[in-house]
Amino acid sequence: MNEPRIGIIGGTGLYQIEGLTEPRWVRVRTPFGDPSDALLEGRLEGRPVVFLARHGRGHRWLPGELNHRANIWALKKLGVAWILSVSAVGALQKRYRPCDLVLVDQFVDRTKKGLEHTFFGGGIVAHVAFAHPVCEELRRIILKEARAARLRVHDGGAYVCIEGPTFSTRAESVTHHRLGYDVVGMTNLGEARCAREAEIAYATMAFVTDHDAWSDEQEHVTVEMVLDNLQRNAETARKLIRRVIPKIPEKPGCSCHSALENAILTDRKLWPPQTVRRLRPLLERLLKSR
Repeated sequence: MNEPRIGIIGGTGLYQIEGLTEPRWVRVRTPFGDPSDALLEGRLEGRPVVFLARHGRGHRWLPGELNHRANIWALKKLGVAWILSVSAVGALQKRYRPCDLVLVDQFVDRTKKGLEHTFFGGGIVAHVAFAHPVCEELRRIILKEARAARLRVHDGGAYVCIEGPTFSTRAESVTHHRLGYDVVGMTNLGEARCAREAEIAYATMAFVTDHDAWSDEQEHVTVEMVLDNLQRNAETARKLIRRVIPKIPEKPGCSCHSALENAILTDRKLWPPQTVRRLRPLLERLLKSR
C-alpha cells in the first residue's frame, strides 16, 4: 500500500484486464454502498494497478445505477492516485469516426444527480475547483502514447454526460452538435467529480462507437452498431493502457493530488466525527497536517 497505485475503470466492452501478475480480487465495503463489482489488484508493466469494471462483470448496471462515490471511495481506499477511465461515446461532430480516440478535457453535465456526485455534506462543506476537470498531466501522457501507437486520436474535446439509458433523441443530439460539443456519454462526469474530490488524477479515454443521432449523412446509433465497435475499441484500449502505465510518474505530484487544500470551508473544529470517519480516506492527508 506504500506504492501509489494506478486505477483502471473499464467501460462498456472492457470487463477484464489481461496480463496482470499477482492478481487478487478484493471486495471493498464503503459508507456509500457497494462498488460496481469486486476490484482486481495486481501488477501490470511492473506497476501496481487496481481494475474495476464500471458496469460490473457481465454488464449488470445501468449508467444511472452506477454508484460513483462507492467506486471512487473504494479505489482511494486501495491507494489509487491515478485513474485511467475507458469509455464508449457517441460522436457529435463529423470529424470523429467510429473507433477514434477522443482525449476529452471538458465535461458538460446533463444529469440531475449533483448530490450523488459529491462526497461532501453532512456537516463538511467543500467546493472543489473543477474548471479543468481532467488531469492534464495524465491526459498528455495518454496523448503521446496514442500518437506513438499511430492511433487516430483527437487532442481535447467536450464530453456531454446524459443520464440514459436511452440514447439521445434527434432533437437533443442536434442541439449538442450545434453547441459544438464533441462526444456524448452517460458515465464520466460523476466519476471525474468524485475523483477530483478524492484527490485522484483522472483522465478519460473516450472511444467512439457511433455518430449519435444528429447527422442525416451518417447512420443513426443502434445497439448493433455500438456492439460491433466495442470489441475493437476494447482491444485498442488494453494495448494503449499497457503503453501508458510505465510512463505515469511513480509519485503523485500534480495539482489534482492536492485538490482539497483550500476547498473545505467548514472550520475543522466543527467537522462532525461521523462525517470524518466516512470520509477518512479522502481527508487522511489533511488530518495528518494538523
